[in-house]
Amino acid sequence: MDCIFCKIVNKEIRSYMIYEDEFTVAFLDINPVSHGHTLVVPKKHFMNMEEIPSDELCHVIEAVKKVGGALKKTFDFDSYNIQVNNGATAGQVIEHLHFHVIPRHIGDGLELWPQGKYEEGIPEELTNILRKELGQE
Repeated sequence: MDCIFCKIVNKEIRSYMIYEDEFTVAFLDINPVSHGHTLVVPKKHFMNMEEIPSDELCHVIEAVKKVGGALKKTFDFDSYNIQVNNGATAGQVIEHLHFHVIPRHIGDGLELWPQGKYEEGIPEELTNILRKELGQE
């Protein structure tokens, strides 16, 4: 497999690894949004959120929480974003599930996505479709 994150997990490629446990690794992003921007990835290769089993996802989320707390405690900021780009259209560049932990500072220039409004009747239609798909009807 030619996955750069798998190569980092296997220590075939140098990284700035800040955390490792049985299930996950965390390393500094080489193209950071801010200082401390860290990627948390499962050691096993899963392409996206749908592929990873729930028990393994829990281990990754625990590592995200640990890394976020360490970043806040160590550096001078009080907030961070956790982001997953799940698929190419959502901005996923590396096809290995990964969580971005991005420290935030007031005035850092990072903007969130714009918010819109639903047209009349659309929320009800979407709710019905999704509840059916999720077995909630």
